[in-house]
Amino acid sequence: MSEAFRNSVFLTLSGGFQDAYTYIGRGKVFANAQTGNIVLLATNLCEGNLARVGHYLVPLLAFVAGVLFAEAIHERFHRMEKLHWRQLVLAIEILLLAAVGFVPQSMNLLANALVSFVCAMQVQTFRKVRGNVCSTTMCIGNLRSGTQYLYDWLKYKDPAVLSRALQYFGTIVLFGAGAAAGSLMTMRFGMWVIWVSSALLSVSFFLMFWKADEKELQVVGRKLERELYTVEEKAEQKLEHLEEKHR
Repeated sequence: MSEAFRNSVFLTLSGGFQDAYTYIGRGKVFANAQTGNIVLLATNLCEGNLARVGHYLVPLLAFVAGVLFAEAIHERFHRMEKLHWRQLVLAIEILLLAAVGFVPQSMNLLANALVSFVCAMQVQTFRKVRGNVCSTTMCIGNLRSGTQYLYDWLKYKDPAVLSRALQYFGTIVLFGAGAAAGSLMTMRFGMWVIWVSSALLSVSFFLMFWKADEKELQVVGRKLERELYTVEEKAEQKLEHLEEKHR
């Protein structure tokens, strides 16, 4: 259930919301896009703005800590029965984001560190959607994968490949929608709106109790069959091409 698209919808909306929230309301720092933080850190370092370096270094370190923490949760609780270990991670994320809403702007460094920590936990914990590697907190990998599958569809006209491309592009649109909502609400209502992100993650938490039914499993099975056929077809075409080349 953690890889279901309906679950990823709320994770992705929350991911976009968090990034916009910290950038608009917490001092122009990215919660999720650590590449942007690295660029800003290096730029301020070169310009001699040493006071600003910490604003980007602390979220980076918090991100690293979040990945380590999520992996420790996985290792320690992966055999839980009543609650999935991913739900435990989500519960921690929800509580931490709720706490961020009470952090005053005079402590933006702490708020950004907590949001980056939460983001890292989500990146490490939810890495696939419908069996495909997919991120719910950033877009560059999704954009690359979606474009690759779009190219393959234009070449082979396989509906299953188009479906995968649309899944990636749909995730990007959802992330953008979350970012837009985060921007508008932060500007309008202030720091407490991060609780919206907690609410979105809460929906994902409860959706994970919804087990995949037999119909869903059949759909996944048919999808895998189509993808296997596509791979075999590509292999045959390449083999024919090589044989013609060596004649």
